[in-house]
Amino acid sequence: MPHLLNVWPSVSRRLAEAGRVLLLFDYDGTLTPIVPRPEDAVLSPRVKSLLAELAATDGYLAGIVSGRSLADLRERVAITGLVYAGNHGLEICGPDLEFVHPDVAASSRTLDAAFGLLTASLARFPGARVEHKGASLTVHFRAVADAVAPQVEAAAEETVRPLAERNGVRVTRGKKVLEIRPNIDWDKGKAIAMIRDSYPDQPLPVFFGDDRTDEDGFDVVQEQGGLAVFVGPPRVTTKARHRLESPDEVAQALELLRSG
Repeated sequence: MPHLLNVWPSVSRRLAEAGRVLLLFDYDGTLTPIVPRPEDAVLSPRVKSLLAELAATDGYLAGIVSGRSLADLRERVAITGLVYAGNHGLEICGPDLEFVHPDVAASSRTLDAAFGLLTASLARFPGARVEHKGASLTVHFRAVADAVAPQVEAAAEETVRPLAERNGVRVTRGKKVLEIRPNIDWDKGKAIAMIRDSYPDQPLPVFFGDDRTDEDGFDVVQEQGGLAVFVGPPRVTTKARHRLESPDEVAQALELLRSG
């Protein structure tokens, strides 16, 4: 898998030939480093400035596709002209685009019930936290002692298993998080496809991500002839065909994109 910066001349030519590029990023671990507390993941001034410049450039439609809630993304990033896709794309807004998956409302009671059960079940684990994001839940255990983390994960899975067996929710894993989502046939890949199809010129998709939930996005982007970039060490198995090492290198790629 080539390192993106090592093959930049060919990548740059490919993007220049595309007309317009749909430039999408995951947030945590991609634009910002992974931190113990999600609220501490703040865009650096450099990255925020670069994203704002690209969002204002005719050749790019830029956006963020994240497991965070849409409200959290918009408040945290606060750049006009971006596409924001929260809750793994269950809710999306952007230039001439407003979308909430039609099946989300029907799952609200189930998610509320799961939130109450998980909060009670995980209260015995210091550092574990359950976040209700409206259209999904996240169990955070990055701040839990490493020896205890498997117990937190097992307890959370056991707690929501009855709801999952009734097809009310599904559980996916990330980097020391569990995502509890409505049992809807939707993911970041489908969200990216919908975003692209919402614009008549169908811009070339490019997606940077670092976690398991980004793999669906990598699949779709590459099927559409675009570019998928995994952010992380080379030993990790991924469907993406290009790689960067870290959010710092993502910032370097943003610099190159800005300079054309």
